[in-house]
Amino acid sequence: MSSGTFVDRIDPFAKRSLKKKTKKSQGSSRYRNSADVELQQLPALKDVPAAEQEELFIRKLRQCSIVFDFMDPMSDLKGKEIKRATLHELVDYVTTGRGVLTEPVYPEIIKMISANLFRTLPPSENPDFDPEEDDPTLEAAWPHLTLVYELFLRFLESIDFQPTIGKKVIDQKFVLQLLDLFDSEDPRERDFLKTVLHRIYGKFLGLRAFIRKQINNIFLRFVYETEHFNGVGELLEILGSIINGFALPLKVEHKQFLVKVLIPLHKVKCLSLYHAQLAYCVVQFLEKDPTLTEPVVRGLLKYWPKTCSQKEVMFLGEVEEILDVIEPAQFTKIQEPLFRQLAKCVSSPHFQVAERALYFWNNEYIMSLIEENNQVIMPIMFPALYRISKEHWNQTIVALVYNVLKTFMEMNSKLFDDLTASYKTERQKEKKKEKEREEMWKKLQELEISNKLKEANSKK
Repeated sequence: MSSGTFVDRIDPFAKRSLKKKTKKSQGSSRYRNSADVELQQLPALKDVPAAEQEELFIRKLRQCSIVFDFMDPMSDLKGKEIKRATLHELVDYVTTGRGVLTEPVYPEIIKMISANLFRTLPPSENPDFDPEEDDPTLEAAWPHLTLVYELFLRFLESIDFQPTIGKKVIDQKFVLQLLDLFDSEDPRERDFLKTVLHRIYGKFLGLRAFIRKQINNIFLRFVYETEHFNGVGELLEILGSIINGFALPLKVEHKQFLVKVLIPLHKVKCLSLYHAQLAYCVVQFLEKDPTLTEPVVRGLLKYWPKTCSQKEVMFLGEVEEILDVIEPAQFTKIQEPLFRQLAKCVSSPHFQVAERALYFWNNEYIMSLIEENNQVIMPIMFPALYRISKEHWNQTIVALVYNVLKTFMEMNSKLFDDLTASYKTERQKEKKKEKEREEMWKKLQELEISNKLKEANSKK
C-alpha cells in the first residue's frame, strides 16, 4: 500500500469535500474569508523617499482591505496586529502629512473603507432584544473598525481633501451602504457614522437632497413597517444640524417632511430612544417658521398616547418646549384643543402625568400667554382642577392644583367666581340627576319584586 495520509489516498473529489467540511465556520456574518492571505510587515512610510510614498501608501491601504475573523480571538494574531499597526500609521499619515491625498489615492481609500465597513449586519444575539432594557451586541471587529472610521474622518476633514475628486468615489451607492450601517447595534459605530455622514453632507452639495430623501425613506419604513431601526436617534441628530441650516422661506419639501415624517415618528412605541433628538428637530422647524405651529400641535394631539404614561410625560415635555418658542398669534390658534388635552392630563390618575402637566404653570412665558387668554383657558381648565382639588388621591397633586386655582383667582377674580358658581350649580344638577336615577332604579326593583309576588300567588 502506498504511503501517505488518509486524505492523500482518497479520490480528489472526496478530498475537496472533506476540506470543505473541516474548514472553520465563519461564525458571524460580519466576517468574510479573505482567502487566508498572510500579511507581511511593510516599511514605514516615513522611512522611504517622498517619491515612493504614494505607492507604499496604496500598498498599505490594499493590505488593510483584508478582513479578519474576530469571532475567533486566537486566529491570525500576527496578521491582526500588523493591520492594526498599519491603520494607526495611516491615520497619522493622513492627519499630519501634507499633499499626501493625491488623486490615485482616493479610490484606494474608499475601496479599503468599503471592504471593512460594508457588511451584512448580523441578527441580534438576543432575538427579543429591547434597546431600552438589554445591552447591545458589540462589534467583534471593533479594534480594526474604529481605526478605519478614524481614517475615514481624517480623510474627509483633511485640508487637502478635494470634493471634486472625492465625488467620483463617494456617490449615491456608497451613501446608501453607509446609511444601512446605522442599524448597527453597536452605539460606538453609530456615533462614528453620525459624524462621517454629517461631513459628507457638508462636503458634497450634490448629495444633500439624496441623503435627506434616503433618511426620509428609512423613517417611513421604520414608522409604518418595521418599528425597528437602531440609528433613528443618530439620524435625527444629523437632521437637527441640517434643519438649523435651512434657508428661509422653507421649501415645501421640508415642511412636508416635518408633517408627514417627523410627527408620525411620535407614534412608535420605542419613542423614548430618540425623543430628545426628535423634539429638538421639531422645535428647530418652529423657530424657522412659526406658521408651522398649528399643524405640529394638532399632529401631536392626534398621536397623543392613550395608555402609556411614560410617553405622555414625554409629549408634555415637548409641548412645553414648543410653548417656550411659540408666538402669541400662533398660541391663540391651538389654545382650545391643547388645553382640553391638558385638562385630561391634570385629571390623570397617574400622578407623574398630572404633575408634569401642572408644571406648565411654573413657566413664566406660558403663564403670560395663559393670562392674556384667560377668558378662553380658565373655563376649559376649571372643572378638572376644581374636581381634583376635592378628589385626587395624591396630596402633592392637590397642592399643585391649589396653586393653579390661586393664580386663576388672581388673574380674573370675577371669572373665577362665575366659574365656581357655575361649577357648583352643575354639580347640584348632576347630584339631583343621580338621585333621580337611583330612585328610578329603586322603583323598578320594587316593581319587579311585586310582579314576581303576583306571579307566585297566581300559580297557587
